[in-house]
Amino acid sequence: MTYDAALDVALNRLHDEGRYRTFIDVERQRGAFPLATWHHPDGSAREITVWCGNDYLGMGQHSDVLAAMHEAVDSAGAGSGGTRNISGTTVHHKRLEAELADLHGKEAALVFTSAYVANDATLSTLPKLFPGLIIYSDALNHASMIEGVRRNGGAKRVFRHNDVVHLRELLAADDPNLPKLIAFESIYSMDGDFGPVREICDLAEEFGALTYIDEVHAVGMYGQRGAGVAERDGQMGRIDIINGTLAKAFGVFGGYIAASAKMVDAIRSYAPGFIFTTSLPPAIAAGAAASVRYLKTAQHLREAQQMNARILKLRLKGLGLPIIDHGTHIVPVHVGDPIHCKILSDMLLENHGIYVQPINFPTVPRGTERLRFTPSPVHSAPQIDELVKAMDTLWRHCALNRAEASA
Repeated sequence: MTYDAALDVALNRLHDEGRYRTFIDVERQRGAFPLATWHHPDGSAREITVWCGNDYLGMGQHSDVLAAMHEAVDSAGAGSGGTRNISGTTVHHKRLEAELADLHGKEAALVFTSAYVANDATLSTLPKLFPGLIIYSDALNHASMIEGVRRNGGAKRVFRHNDVVHLRELLAADDPNLPKLIAFESIYSMDGDFGPVREICDLAEEFGALTYIDEVHAVGMYGQRGAGVAERDGQMGRIDIINGTLAKAFGVFGGYIAASAKMVDAIRSYAPGFIFTTSLPPAIAAGAAASVRYLKTAQHLREAQQMNARILKLRLKGLGLPIIDHGTHIVPVHVGDPIHCKILSDMLLENHGIYVQPINFPTVPRGTERLRFTPSPVHSAPQIDELVKAMDTLWRHCALNRAEASA
């Protein structure tokens, strides 16, 4: 076999389909987010505005977070030095897990190197703890959840997205004596829609199932203390396992689960994705703990972010753009073609200094390609004006070109 030729075929396929992914070399500017420096491939540098980051509240630049990280570096050094079991559990990890357990009103929390790993490791381990477990998974669950369910070797059922009627049918069709778990998300990040948390909890109680919710796009963002949609909806006590991230609204790095002390102890003891991985650096854990602590009382940031999201949606809708609006903080603009999506992204960056990454297959289904904007409370009114004007100009330009090409 000619291995290089096979690689060429695979990569050329992505280029031909218009979904080859290019990385933009971005240097964030401390204290100036959402401004950043774009290092162009030709060697030049230019200031841009980031409109697609997941640092939803700008906490990656917050003084409390940076101070905690500096202090931890000075006191503990760079790395953790090992897995959690072998010298890698520090006071900073324990403080972070205590903050997270308190945030979600759970007995315990467990920190992983990412929310992806937390989902994969937990969902793939649960059938070892509950023999015969059936997992009911929403059709649009994140890849990390799909992978965890796929790898666990147990039975699975996929219910249509947010379709509680279909979920009920699947639950009712299975042996009532078998253990069950319903895995779903509170916010689905590509369309920006909410999961039916209360209705799923009702079904779980009716059929004796555990509940597993992925709140990665909601923690820090919703609820009186930023615990997520389950807190906002008064359902947090009905959720058995909560998955969250420290890398989005909390602005740092890592992931976690929060649950009962016994559940956390079992995952800690059985999940290879936790056992055999070096723990987070102490400075990361310290910064994340400071962010979680701060956002418990920072409702003003959540309100400002939601206001900017509403303003941006309203103004883009006023231009007649196809906005997908389910009431969350995420602002997707439907393009529907990978090549046009990439062209729009490139022109926004090159001509207007606005960075938004195209979202193509397999992240979203073919034909639903989009630009996904994530306004933050630190995006200013002039920056929103610049984005709206640029989208107006480019959308009309691309529409004209498409019309001429089809004529």
